[in-house]
Amino acid sequence: MANVSIASTATNYAHRITSGSHSLVADEPQRLGGQDAGMAPFDLYLSALAACTAITLRMYAEKKGWELGEFSAELSSSRDAEGKLLVHRVLSATGALDDAQWERLLDIATRTPVTLVMREGATITSEHRRLEG
Repeated sequence: MANVSIASTATNYAHRITSGSHSLVADEPQRLGGQDAGMAPFDLYLSALAACTAITLRMYAEKKGWELGEFSAELSSSRDAEGKLLVHRVLSATGALDDAQWERLLDIATRTPVTLVMREGATITSEHRRLEG
């Protein structure tokens, strides 16, 4: 499905993330000791959900012949009293969509691939490998 690697840089918490021919930098904000050279881990988490939402809804709208126009999504996160992560999406589009189309798009948003994985959780395993050098 996906393959990502991350390597430290010479700058405190900044790390270079690569996937195929694409790369970006992750870091922590200055208030947490980083240099704010890139998005923080939870920003990247929300970015994955936002990207999947935008791409899935665009694909669905194209399949239905709906003019989505310029699409945007704003995501925010917070924690409830028990500490559970809450994510809220606000979706917007410049296309002339009626209420029924928006209801369908909101329904589809609840079932994007990344949404489903985030809701159900994932099994995460780890191992170590000694770096040479």
